[in-house]
Amino acid sequence: MKAAVCAAYGGPDVVQVREIPAPLAKPGEIVIRVLATTVSSADARVRGARFPAGFALPARLFLGLTRPRTPILGTELAGVVEAVGTKVTRYRPGDKVFAFSGVGMGCHAEFKAMPEDGPIAPMPAGFTFEEAASISFGGTTALYFLRDVAGVQPGERVLVNGASGAVGSAAVQLARHFGAHVTGVCSAANAGLARSLGADEVIDYAVADFAASGARWDIILDSVGNASFARCRNALTEKGRLLLLVAGLGELLKSPLQSRASGLKVAGGPAPERAQDLATLKALCEAGAFKPVIDSHFPLDRIADAHARADSQRKVGSVVVTIGQGGCE
Repeated sequence: MKAAVCAAYGGPDVVQVREIPAPLAKPGEIVIRVLATTVSSADARVRGARFPAGFALPARLFLGLTRPRTPILGTELAGVVEAVGTKVTRYRPGDKVFAFSGVGMGCHAEFKAMPEDGPIAPMPAGFTFEEAASISFGGTTALYFLRDVAGVQPGERVLVNGASGAVGSAAVQLARHFGAHVTGVCSAANAGLARSLGADEVIDYAVADFAASGARWDIILDSVGNASFARCRNALTEKGRLLLLVAGLGELLKSPLQSRASGLKVAGGPAPERAQDLATLKALCEAGAFKPVIDSHFPLDRIADAHARADSQRKVGSVVVTIGQGGCE
């Protein structure tokens, strides 16, 4: 099969398409023919070895010291079940699915093997493969932090810092679905997008500092990495929650102490990879409450260009990579 192999840390050109053996389905696994995947900010961060402050050494110990230990990147996909193991009961060949391999990666290839009870779900009705492939990374992160960590309630004020990215655009839509009043922080060029996704207000970060505006929010979700507790303390209500999705190690280590000392909630870290969250997102997609934003499309043989787009800091939503002809269905 063809796969995009990242054999070293570096710029987009370190990713090259090669022929490698295709996976076989073990007894409890399914093999998915990947028709669409994405190059997420996480993929670009791993490829470039650009980790939040304090995480360089731990990340390299986990991911590989001199090169990625798992050379095929990619955390999310959509495609068709190609083969099933002898003990599989949930899926059959031909089923259209989307999946989230997360830290296991491996989605930048023509085939991906996954446990049938892993983060996999049937594709939402009416969705293309490109749309379905773009659900998991942003959707599960936003869902977990808003619903499970912050416990967002109807009528609360939620600010999404980075409202036009894959995670931020999902957070705007989900916060709106949960009944919150949503403020999006993004560039002026993306203000219209943020409003179309459900933001009640939009702040242009180049013109105004939300943290110094005098306004306060019940939840501040930071998908950019520049909204520390010190910056946001006075912008939170008395029961405020600060969600640090791209924080450095120091910020995360301080967050329990900051929570206890202030009476607020400061939380961060990775989101889990759960099949039930994909099922929830599927239902929300079919109900019209959530639809991932797609920035651009690239074929697999141009995946280096997809990485360059993810590096550009100008992408809006997800950078999609199509494999074969299925992505346009």
